[in-house]
Amino acid sequence: MMKKSIKYTRTIAVTAILACLGGCSVSAENMAKTQLNGAGTITEEMRHGFGGQPGTQGTGQPGQTQQQPGMFGNGQSGMMPDTDSGATSQGNTLEVSSSATVFYAYDDAFSNRDLAQEADLTDATTYTVKDNETITINAAGVYVINGSAKNASIVIEAGDEDKVQIVLNGVNVTNDSTPVIYVKNADKVFVTTAANTTNKLSVTGTFTADGDTNTDAVIFSKDDLTLNGLGTLTINSTDNGITSKDDMKITGGTYNITSTSDALEANDSIQIADGTFTIQAGKDALHAENDEDDTLGYVFITGGTFDITASDDAIQANSVLQIDNGTMNLSGGECLEATYVQVNDGNITIKASDDGINASQKSYSYTPTVEINGGSIDITMGSGDTDAIDANGNLIIRGGTINISAQSAFDFDGSVSFTGGSVYVNGSQVTSITNSMMGGMMGGMQGMRQGMQNGQGNMPNGQGGMMPGMQGGRR
Repeated sequence: MMKKSIKYTRTIAVTAILACLGGCSVSAENMAKTQLNGAGTITEEMRHGFGGQPGTQGTGQPGQTQQQPGMFGNGQSGMMPDTDSGATSQGNTLEVSSSATVFYAYDDAFSNRDLAQEADLTDATTYTVKDNETITINAAGVYVINGSAKNASIVIEAGDEDKVQIVLNGVNVTNDSTPVIYVKNADKVFVTTAANTTNKLSVTGTFTADGDTNTDAVIFSKDDLTLNGLGTLTINSTDNGITSKDDMKITGGTYNITSTSDALEANDSIQIADGTFTIQAGKDALHAENDEDDTLGYVFITGGTFDITASDDAIQANSVLQIDNGTMNLSGGECLEATYVQVNDGNITIKASDDGINASQKSYSYTPTVEINGGSIDITMGSGDTDAIDANGNLIIRGGTINISAQSAFDFDGSVSFTGGSVYVNGSQVTSITNSMMGGMMGGMQGMRQGMQNGQGNMPNGQGGMMPGMQGGRR
């Protein structure tokens, strides 16, 4: 079976506004236009910052701070913004303008059969589950499953081009140690809940491996998996709920999932068009990660209703998390996490004990970014070292309504752009985005103040007004 590898190219038009006092070292020609593909191509001036020296700690003049190069420790962005309208440095303003990046599109993601909530039963084959028996499916077709049983499995081992559709028609199966539905091989498998039916699949003991395959989910698929339908599916698992080693797509149905590990897990992607989800996860509720291709491992959501409680992350993608719509009530350590987090629309309520929204370097094909273009986002943070929106890179706000209740509203390491939308922090509307981080930025400011107070402008150890917190990056 041919696997897919998707790569994206992002073009950003960059205009430089240089307001220099006493000269400027950056030429406008070098700031004209930059092509970003993968980790990006960045000019030396952009990498080091205006006037900053590469890879040095700084030797600022008395009572002054020195532009800090290389905020990430990997040479990206290199500028420390402190205003709301772009990256600025020592009187030099870099203004970045770009339209929102389109990573994934609904029409490209979902086929007509993905979106069809009822199966064509004209030539369907019907099976009834029985205790301690395995139903083996080795050809394309539609298969209706009925009945209740213990230690019963449905195993799909079809051809590489075969599409198999399983229709759950009021099924109740509890297994001790093996998946209830196990896709060993197929082109694609559809699991469809029949209208007005309730289906319950559970694994209550420790999962046993199938040779070298760690079959650790109630529904476990080595190939593409689509879930849809007009019925209800309840999953209880002592490990993962539903796992796909390729793409997982969900376009309809009602899902109640309780798992001690991840509820929905996929290697290449999780793509959701619709559905109603109630999830309690011992780890992540939605988790997409591909350790061989870091352009994959993405989550794309265009609709649905989500009520999620997770011990770790509510939704985590290794590369991109793109939300185009949906109603989400999320509670977790971190609620939205990826290398690139993009929210275009939807109603999202977040209660988090670590970071509400976090962009961190999980994939080197993208620059860590939080980009909000629309929607309504309400974030309530726990006390302590927490951030409502934490970007280990860039923060972009173009639209939407963001309501934050937190000690630290924003923590960003790269540039910030605030060109639209409404932002409220602890009940008050803000017109600029201020970095609330207590490490690098605040340490540097404290160093500057101490340098000014001792009249020599030097920090202990002679660091030119910079605390070590300004050096290098965070995880």
